[in-house]
Amino acid sequence: MDLSSLIMQTGGFIWTVIFFIIALSVIIAIHEYGHYIVGKKSGIYPEVFSLGFGPVLWSRHDRDGTKWQIAAIPFGGYVKFRGDANASGGPTGVDEDAVSQMSAEELRSTMSGAPLWARIATVAAGPVFNFILAFFIFVGLILYRGTVMEPLTVGELRTLPIAQDLQVGDEILAIEGQEIPSLSDAPAYEAFLKALPIQQVLNYTVRRDGQEQVVQGPYVYPPAAKGIAPLSAAEEAGIKDGDVIVSVNGMPVVAFDQLKEHVEAAEGEAVALTVWRNGDLLEISLTPRRMDEPQPEGGFETVYRIGIYGGILFEPATQMPGIGEAIWSSLTQIGRMMNTLLSALWHIATGDISRCNMNGAIGIAKVSGSVASTGVVNFIGLIASLSVGIGLLNLLPIPVLDGGHLVFYTYEALTGRPPNEAVLRILTTIGLVVVLGLMIFGLTNDLTC
Repeated sequence: MDLSSLIMQTGGFIWTVIFFIIALSVIIAIHEYGHYIVGKKSGIYPEVFSLGFGPVLWSRHDRDGTKWQIAAIPFGGYVKFRGDANASGGPTGVDEDAVSQMSAEELRSTMSGAPLWARIATVAAGPVFNFILAFFIFVGLILYRGTVMEPLTVGELRTLPIAQDLQVGDEILAIEGQEIPSLSDAPAYEAFLKALPIQQVLNYTVRRDGQEQVVQGPYVYPPAAKGIAPLSAAEEAGIKDGDVIVSVNGMPVVAFDQLKEHVEAAEGEAVALTVWRNGDLLEISLTPRRMDEPQPEGGFETVYRIGIYGGILFEPATQMPGIGEAIWSSLTQIGRMMNTLLSALWHIATGDISRCNMNGAIGIAKVSGSVASTGVVNFIGLIASLSVGIGLLNLLPIPVLDGGHLVFYTYEALTGRPPNEAVLRILTTIGLVVVLGLMIFGLTNDLTC
């Protein structure tokens, strides 16, 4: 390895760590701020707000006496309320000696002395704020990116190895004589695409300058890379956005579905791709990877993928959606992500899908660096996705997590008394072991999968 390669690899590693820390810090800061602000508004006094653990690098006290600090180890954070014995807080983290010497007024400002509703709201606020962060990011991204105009209109032409007569601004009315259905009617649009002949050149009926005419263009979904999945075989092989796959194992392909069929038929064996890039032909060999993909009807399907995202042969023109549409799309996206994550955890636990579907810190860091390299907008979207995941995982009913604290508070609400302290300690120890086990499990997957 020469010096320049070593510098490039070191630089890539450093940027991967930096972007991972940025993403994690934003998500943790929002999570802990939820605990902080709801606890404070509920009458529970926050003594320390810490971003990170370990030695304190910077700190200051606000006018209410709360200490805000940044610590040396950036992989976490906490809010320490009055009466907490440690950063974990909750029912098992009470400083008994300090609490025993407090007045009734001071006791009310602790987690242990606050009303049950205040404790529940404070603990639940962390994950809820994660969901709120994701909601606003998704709404912003939907408004920024817009929605596809109807009728389907050419916004920007892609560079392809096939000559085409389409122009920016053309409204696509029909392809091969078949009228294009509304894009919002997914079943009809899917049936329309399946009915199209798979051939290199198609006839497009367009409206141009108010006049209808028939022009020729490539297949509507060519085997072109609109995007590359992070940590995929395509990324590692050096395939880039805009590359067009012209043949697989020597067999010509003109449609993205043909590329998928060849990759799936290889069943994990290496495939040889001929790739067109800005007029040059490249020969690239890569090995498809086993993936467990969530299905619309539920469950997962095991497939082989190389990690290329396809798309229509041009960039469609977009329009600004209504705020109501953006809100609904954001909520739908969050709900779908939560359902997929819970389903994945269940299927991993039951052995129905590969354990490699669960990443640890190393895998998430690599994804953060990879996505950041594609642009700020995509990186912001990744932060929203990770925020949903962290919020949901924190709600799992495992002691030491927010969900475990909420289970204890639910028990107290139903029985009128808190759980037995000895039982709490045992359950907390078990919970800590489970959380550490999950972390080790994820890291093991990062290193072995």
